[in-house]
Amino acid sequence: MCMRMCALTADEAQEVLDARLTPGSHALDEVDDFADVADAYPGSTVAAYERAEDGALVTVSLTWGFPLKDKPHAVFNTRLETALQQAREGRGMWSSAILQGRCLVPVRAFYETHGSERVKSERTGKMVRRQYRFRLPGARAFLLAGIYEDGCLSIVTVEPNASVAPVHNRMPLVLGPGESSVWLGPDFERLANRDGVDLQAEPER
Repeated sequence: MCMRMCALTADEAQEVLDARLTPGSHALDEVDDFADVADAYPGSTVAAYERAEDGALVTVSLTWGFPLKDKPHAVFNTRLETALQQAREGRGMWSSAILQGRCLVPVRAFYETHGSERVKSERTGKMVRRQYRFRLPGARAFLLAGIYEDGCLSIVTVEPNASVAPVHNRMPLVLGPGESSVWLGPDFERLANRDGVDLQAEPER
């Protein structure tokens, strides 16, 4: 499950939108060392795109994680299969958000933890499960599918494709070319049945 990502700041996300008006321009610099950029975790404020009434994308700031009982950011991933079933039944935690609160989350990378590989932590010196960084080759940023409600964000997850399966049994729904408009449109359910985009896996040292 995705519980760490290198999300764009609100300013960066807006700059990306603005750059779309100038073909060939880039709003983001390449990242050589991910230690130089901040990661987002459940409870972080994350920039996202939603569709305004006129159809244009606008940048919003959301808190990553839905509340559950006395835990404010306990639920930060949403299985697409579960959300679609709840939408059909008209009840459940995700039934309203999946129908009315779909959004796009711009990121430079997301992370997954390997099920068995272990490495010594630089911080504690203890053996921990190795994390892998996943990026979209050739892209400075890419879009994850999200849903939100009452200012809270959850990342939508699906079965892993060939890029992620060796590391983890779930992955965020990574949107490829043309799929952001599908996710925000009425035919979003069809994204549950596709192979997904190829990603580059980078083990953390």
